[in-house]
Amino acid sequence: MHEPVSDTGEPFAIQHGSGPFRWSDYPMLSVALDALALVMTGLFPVLNPIGASLIARSLTPHLDDTGRARLARSVAINSFVILTVSVLVGTYILSFFGISEAILRVAGGLVVAYSGWRLLQAPSTDMPNAPVAAGDDVEANAFYPITLPMTVGPGSISVAIALGTEAIDDESIAHFAGVGVAFLLLSLIVYACMRYVCKLHRFIGVAGSRIVDRLFAFILLCIGMQIGWRGILELSQ
Repeated sequence: MHEPVSDTGEPFAIQHGSGPFRWSDYPMLSVALDALALVMTGLFPVLNPIGASLIARSLTPHLDDTGRARLARSVAINSFVILTVSVLVGTYILSFFGISEAILRVAGGLVVAYSGWRLLQAPSTDMPNAPVAAGDDVEANAFYPITLPMTVGPGSISVAIALGTEAIDDESIAHFAGVGVAFLLLSLIVYACMRYVCKLHRFIGVAGSRIVDRLFAFILLCIGMQIGWRGILELSQ
């Protein structure tokens, strides 16, 4: 194999790691991308937008397409706002009211567990009902309980608060920029899942839908119990 040569006939010097773009030349960008990756990998499993969207559909089974789009938009915006506020001022708010993360977990776990229990006890309906208009069901459920605590629960808020404390001196702007972009991407994913969850539900059929509804209701109950138990353990230490 012949080495590449220049116009003067001299072979090119190959300099590893000294190309036109080096991460070491852009430390702020590196910090932002690290924060982006950290938030996406840390928060996506906690948010669980697919599971949250299926639970949301269980709470609003007869919402029409316009109402579904409006609900998805509201939940996505609410999620972005809650996560952003948690990063920026979450630590100060908890300190101001004297609320520990353990208490936050216990209270949030109780709310989540109650929501799951209510879904488990809800009667099954075999006859299809008429779709609910856009304004009948959206505003009542968009923030509570669909956004908080089902989509953005105590676990997500705790992670967001922890991320807010990770910014260091001159790198804080880049850190917050990466976190903000990650929150935006997560909110878009939440919107897509909430908006098109009915297609998934139709794909699995009526019987499958009932099974999924009960399954996720039980999972929601277990999640609430787990969150609350972790808070109790933290309080007991």
